Amino acid sequence: MTLRLYDTQAQAAREFVPREPGDVSVYVCGPTVQSGPHIGHLRGALSFDILRRWLAHRFGRVTFVRNVTDIDDKVLANATETEPWWALAYRMELAFTRAYSAIGILPPTYEPRATASIPQMLELIERLIEAGHAYAADGESDAAGDVYFDVRSWRAYGSLTHQSLDAMEPAADADPRGKRDPRDFALWKRAKPGEPSSATWTSPWGAGRPGWHIECSAMSRRYLGAEFDIHGGGLDLRFPHHENELAQSTAAGDAFARYWVHNGLVTVDGQKMSKSLGNFVLADDALRGRDPLVVRYALGAAHYRSSLDITDRAFDEAESALERIRTFLERAERMLGTASWLTVAPLPEAFADAMDDDLGVPQALAVIHDTVRAGNSALDEGDHDGAARASIEVGRMVGILGINPLDPQWRASSDSPESAALDTLVQTMIGQRAQARADKDWASADRVRDALTAAGIVLEDTPDATHWSFDGR
Repeated sequence: MTLRLYDTQAQAAREFVPREPGDVSVYVCGPTVQSGPHIGHLRGALSFDILRRWLAHRFGRVTFVRNVTDIDDKVLANATETEPWWALAYRMELAFTRAYSAIGILPPTYEPRATASIPQMLELIERLIEAGHAYAADGESDAAGDVYFDVRSWRAYGSLTHQSLDAMEPAADADPRGKRDPRDFALWKRAKPGEPSSATWTSPWGAGRPGWHIECSAMSRRYLGAEFDIHGGGLDLRFPHHENELAQSTAAGDAFARYWVHNGLVTVDGQKMSKSLGNFVLADDALRGRDPLVVRYALGAAHYRSSLDITDRAFDEAESALERIRTFLERAERMLGTASWLTVAPLPEAFADAMDDDLGVPQALAVIHDTVRAGNSALDEGDHDGAARASIEVGRMVGILGINPLDPQWRASSDSPESAALDTLVQTMIGQRAQARADKDWASADRVRDALTAAGIVLEDTPDATHWSFDGR
């Protein structure tokens, strides 16, 4: 089966064929760093992390670019006298990096900041003016110094979101007084009174800073070229941001993105996240007191294009699912030892088919858990070959999704003081049970087992020791 991805512009799933065999190019719109990351940012970044991992498995090299928008109206608005805009932007950028790293999102190949590509933005704006698709506000007007994209000059405008121009709302990104059409959007914004001089750059049209949309067009071209494979981002970026990117890049003569991929948004207990509703979940809140691997599993378990509703139950289910995987892998490792590594097992076809079908992660997870059940049955029946094969298959599948609970990167979270304290208590009770059995006090031994079972802890007796795990049901 070939990989098929849902292309927003085509409004259909399309077979994915890289522009360059063995080298996939991806540009994903990263955060605007005016404040810290929330759970929607984590879900979006994770969606493209999973896509990236699967592309690497299927095609080889992936050049993955995720930008940082470090200059923007919101960044300037949130700056203070004691924390300039650039300091705020850097502090928030570090917060995003920490949150991404916590849930195992791979660092991008390149992570450009918008402020580092101003010359490329100016060059692109000049090309648009020369081509007749952009104009500077009249020098005598109050908007002098602004430069706009002329949406009516580009007949394909609206092709990404399939909207007619006359049905669109006016662009509210800059002073409308210099615009020929209220839907024209800003490419360059003149410096305004009260804004810090450090937030302005010289240009042929006067001191100012770039509009939001031109930033990504310039950065994607700089790092991936005039044409690249996939442009990604959240559904909320389709309009106006991605529509405007597509228009200005293609109007300047660039082929731009060959596929458009968008991830769904996050709701909390069935409601859209909103500060006014008091259900705005910051990344730190989601990670506080939870195993980061559980957060990764919960945020990645739904199909990437679906709306994801986050509840405490979703995290509880993720924890149980991971415990089933962990228990099987540890059990197989104990019972099979290093012999299991001599087993050759291909990636299950059902898993590959699910991932090739527009990243069907829910179906892929079902294959993992079916394989875990089959592996446990094989262990129970003494079928070491079948158990070893299942163990290798599960390891490969969870490795591709970045959710292998035995991976060293997750050990730190499992070695927390809370986990250590729990292990000490359980091991103490296991010792009490062992002593009761040695004394042939079967009633006391059963009471210890029953108490642990009531707490959701399962014991497995082997010739050498007793091992414990959480009941993953």
